[in-house]
Amino acid sequence: MRSMDVSGHLIRPTEGIKTDARAEVGLCGEGMSLPRLLLLVLLIRRGALVCRLQGKAQPPEFTKAGDFVTGFWFCSCYVHSRSIRFCANEINLVVFSSINLREFQFAQTMIFAIEEINQNPAILPNHTMGYKIYNSCGMSNIIRSALDLVNGQEEIIDERNCTNADNAQAVIGHSASAPTVGFARILGRFQIPVLSHFATCACLSNREVFPSFFRTIPSDLYQSRALAKLVKHFRWTWVGAISNKNEYGINGIAAFMKAAQEEGVCIEYYRAFEQTGPLHELAKVVESVKYSTSKVIVAFMSHREVDVLVTELFKQNITGLQWVGSDAWITEDALTSSEGNSLLVGSLGFTVSKAQIPGLEDQFVRDLWEDTFDCVLNDTANTQRKPCDGFGSVQTVESYFTTVSELRFTNNVYKSVYAVSHALHNLVTCEEGRGPFSNGSCADAGHIQPWQVLHYLQNINFTTNQGERVTFDQNGDSPARYELVNIQLVTSRTLHVATVGIFDSNLPRERQFTLNDMKIVWGGGSHTVPVSVCSESCPPGKHKALQKRKHICCYDCVPCAEGEISNITDSMDCFKCPIDYWPNARRDVCILKEIEFLSYAELMGIVLTCICLIGAMVTTAIASVFFHFRETPIVRANNSELSFLLLFSLTLCFLCSLTFIGRPTQWSCMLRHTAFGITFVLCISCVLGKTLVVLMAFRATLPASNVMKWFGPAQQRLSVLCLTFIQVVICILWLTINPPFPYKNMNYYKEKIILECALGSPVGFWAVLGYIGFLAMLCFVLAFLARKLPDNFNEAKFITFSMLIFWAVWIAFIPAYVSSPGKFTVAVEIFAIISSSYGLLICIFIPKCYVILLRPEQNTKSHIMVRTKDIQY
Repeated sequence: MRSMDVSGHLIRPTEGIKTDARAEVGLCGEGMSLPRLLLLVLLIRRGALVCRLQGKAQPPEFTKAGDFVTGFWFCSCYVHSRSIRFCANEINLVVFSSINLREFQFAQTMIFAIEEINQNPAILPNHTMGYKIYNSCGMSNIIRSALDLVNGQEEIIDERNCTNADNAQAVIGHSASAPTVGFARILGRFQIPVLSHFATCACLSNREVFPSFFRTIPSDLYQSRALAKLVKHFRWTWVGAISNKNEYGINGIAAFMKAAQEEGVCIEYYRAFEQTGPLHELAKVVESVKYSTSKVIVAFMSHREVDVLVTELFKQNITGLQWVGSDAWITEDALTSSEGNSLLVGSLGFTVSKAQIPGLEDQFVRDLWEDTFDCVLNDTANTQRKPCDGFGSVQTVESYFTTVSELRFTNNVYKSVYAVSHALHNLVTCEEGRGPFSNGSCADAGHIQPWQVLHYLQNINFTTNQGERVTFDQNGDSPARYELVNIQLVTSRTLHVATVGIFDSNLPRERQFTLNDMKIVWGGGSHTVPVSVCSESCPPGKHKALQKRKHICCYDCVPCAEGEISNITDSMDCFKCPIDYWPNARRDVCILKEIEFLSYAELMGIVLTCICLIGAMVTTAIASVFFHFRETPIVRANNSELSFLLLFSLTLCFLCSLTFIGRPTQWSCMLRHTAFGITFVLCISCVLGKTLVVLMAFRATLPASNVMKWFGPAQQRLSVLCLTFIQVVICILWLTINPPFPYKNMNYYKEKIILECALGSPVGFWAVLGYIGFLAMLCFVLAFLARKLPDNFNEAKFITFSMLIFWAVWIAFIPAYVSSPGKFTVAVEIFAIISSSYGLLICIFIPKCYVILLRPEQNTKSHIMVRTKDIQY
């Protein structure tokens, strides 16, 4: 039942008066259901039923006879939904108002393309193309029209043959995915080619369900991936998703959500509704948008749902949103009349590329001019309007036709018509014996079967006059190339669609998406990129710690642990620096660890070097004094040969300390410990020899004593040599079995490396020190026993003092050596060597130099022998 409301709009209830009743989008007529229609056609085809005309579809809006007929659908009415309350129930009314100029433009393009092909002798020579163009809104009308294109509407003479001569060889349409899914499934059963210029649902790529479907617009699968890349590019990791409740919206948004998840984008909420659905669905969507924290909305729906949604958001003053839209609405001119169109300023979305079709644009411009200025051009047969004076300007006009130079979806209709014509051309120009069918046969041009046209359509590959290549893949999809467009406000009432980027799936992955950020106007007219994140980005030096029971995009930023860094924003984990590196203060870069060793360039190294050199020079000076006064009694009385050997060993002790300073190397590590061990043993051996000489000398003064015969100069030299040789053997074994080596010690400090000499074999090191300690202990005991022997210059006293200093130094050395970190360990060892060397030098030789240089009167034989007899050494 149909009636007119008070405004003159055509209205009708959708499914009676019942709660939450829903109307089918664009439903303009009633009829049997889709499953019943499909069953009926199959039974007729199989001969199970006789073929009788069950009903008639509305006649075509435009027709043209031809050898080959192509069908086309367009829906010229806009559909609006109105919900009312009646007897405590909610019902929906479908309201049709105004003319959809874009759909009418599609029909004009169909006619223009066929006329152009018929005038082109290079395509389908001696054949013409015709068309049947239906103005069909609603699934029932579309199905009836489809059956009309397949079987015709003439009375059937043969009840078993349901075909007519004017059956369509191919069908172009529909603009929407939902009705296309319905009739493409039916026509696919009979292998009748269906080409769509606007149906983008990825579900239509399923060749098992839609074996005869093709399209000249890319699948939503590519658009969904492009939208995910777009969202990720601007670091919008927290977005809302809205779609309409049909296969176009649900499949499209599902593909986007999957691609977004792969890109690391989180969906805060997903809502779906229909323009003709119950009001509570729209209320849920508005509530989700209102209370969400995300500022970006990805809308995969038609312009009708967008119109309803933004109008409601505008009424509730919900602003500050960044819209990202699908091609179904992003360039739709009808939204300019929406009450909430100001909310869409700054919207971004992908749409098919612009195109120019010479001749067609002239026709559209004529319509634009006459429609805008309510006049008629000279070559137009219209006497009801005044003639155009030519003084108008379309630049200030707000009309859909102001974008005729950007024939985006119109160009897809143009390509679809040419795809059918090229397939038919290849079919009729086939050479017998070289055809694609069995035994090289060709199709009969007088009795073309739909599956034959389908075969040629699957294999077309041509280039349009505008240089655009047309081909289909195995799923009937065309290559994906989109323009990224941005809705911008030109004047207070005029919106402009600006191209700001390109997405081309044919290019390598890293070059598929190009963008000009400088041209973009953002949501609400802002010139600042909006931020839409659940949590602020974690800077380098921190990592994400996911919050419990929340999306992966909701996290806390936790500083990296000690020794770890993160050098990228939003790092999920920190990673350890290489063993030779350490994080900087911000923990975003691994820097080479500071290498610490006792250097000649630092203050401590300089001081120790100077002390060592001074000790060596003082020892050399003392040796020079002793050499100069070598004939004096005090020099001769103290065994000058051992004295000179002791001075030489002390000089080596001072100089060997220098091997502990500087960067450790393999040779310096082996040299420093062995040189120290051997020179110190040589030094202690000389002191021990002098101590023994004192003891033996006083034993020799006793009657009938013959001790000095067995410990003369030769025996003294041999004893020193033998004692030193033992240390040499220990050092050789140490160096042979497990020698010292340079070692990067990282145990004391985490942020720096201590470059030191590892002992190699601790047994060897402590054997060297132990042997030195044994000789020093023996020397101390003997000197202590001889300290009270009579003599004006008893050397045993000074040896005792020197050994006391030696033991004090080395006893203090052990805990200091063990506890000192890094280069201080080396400094302690050098200090112990220098201190003990200075102790021997000062205690043994300084008193003698004092007598030789300052008390020469005491350097006489009579003074030395005051209390004892002359001793012969």
